[in-house]
Amino acid sequence: MAEAYIVAALRTAGGKRNGALREWHPADLGAAVLDALVTGSDVDPAAIEDVIVGCVSQIGEQSFHIGRNMVLASSLPDSVPAVTIDRQCGSSQQSIHFAAQAVMSGTQDLVVAAGVESMTRVPMGTPVFLPLQAGIGTGPWSTAILERYGVTEFSQFHGAEAIAAKYGFSRDDLDAFALDSHRKAAAAADSGAFEREIVPLKGVDGEGKQGSHTRDEGIRADASAEGLAALKTLKPNGAITAGNASQICDGASGVLIASERALRDHGLTPLARIDQLTVTAGDPVIMLEEPIPATRRALERAGREIGEIDLYEVNEAFAPVPLAWLKELDADPARLNVHGGAIALGHPLGASGAKLMATLVHALRHRGGRFGLQTMCEGGGIANVTIIERL
Repeated sequence: MAEAYIVAALRTAGGKRNGALREWHPADLGAAVLDALVTGSDVDPAAIEDVIVGCVSQIGEQSFHIGRNMVLASSLPDSVPAVTIDRQCGSSQQSIHFAAQAVMSGTQDLVVAAGVESMTRVPMGTPVFLPLQAGIGTGPWSTAILERYGVTEFSQFHGAEAIAAKYGFSRDDLDAFALDSHRKAAAAADSGAFEREIVPLKGVDGEGKQGSHTRDEGIRADASAEGLAALKTLKPNGAITAGNASQICDGASGVLIASERALRDHGLTPLARIDQLTVTAGDPVIMLEEPIPATRRALERAGREIGEIDLYEVNEAFAPVPLAWLKELDADPARLNVHGGAIALGHPLGASGAKLMATLVHALRHRGGRFGLQTMCEGGGIANVTIIERL
């Protein structure tokens, strides 16, 4: 089978809700990443054969095909097609999978996998709640689905609490993990570790003054155990708080994937090779546990052991998710989310998959590691796993 290579991997710095990126239309936000990918790679924009965009809340400014609208807002010619996909939080990681599969099949040579989510301008849950508020329909789950699983709804918050209880993690365990995420993210930002992956944008401060936006707004360098402990849990006697869960975030990300022929024809230098692509599905109620069996399957298919993987990016949707993953895989905590994760950096839903890949690619290169693994929990009890080899 033909190989697929990552030749560029970029992201915006995360913007807090109503923060620095609040004035960016999501189509323009995503277009900025598309332009940066093409400019930085020095390829003819017309050579891009497809743009595959992940986005979760496809309504309002993110409706009517946000992927195509990103292309129309960018410097790419209108001859470049696009498609918008939704695999919940793993949407742009699945974009990477689809792009790599297109290249590996030999049907395309240069494909962009991207993601975008403006959680300020299109709040999380809008596609569900807005129709209900207007008296349209009964929601995304039919009575048959709810009766099959014995629930009244499917909730990631309930799933996070269930994982914490199942694996025996206390509130203190979760808060300690969250504090570590902020400390690692602050250290990475201060050291310039994110410079190669971040696309500088014009942002606005609280007073509306423009400036350069190059630092993830969610990082709390002054985070403390005492401050985290003072936060209320989402449910009485629970363990999940706003402090040990991912932050609402505005952002966009993208990865340019090329074939060997494209490397030669366009004089491109690969950053990494796609080694393994896996997606699995399981229990939709606990929902967020699926990265564990998905990782096991990916390693088995790749013929590798967890000890061979130099760095892991496991999305910090909620602290118990990566903690359970570490415990079940017997993985090395020192290799996990070495530059912090979504608890500190933010989780821009549909953009998070390619965002994490940008961080993983550049962290591997900076640290001289060979293999990296990325996985994330997704709504409906699904998980993607991507293994890459640094070149």
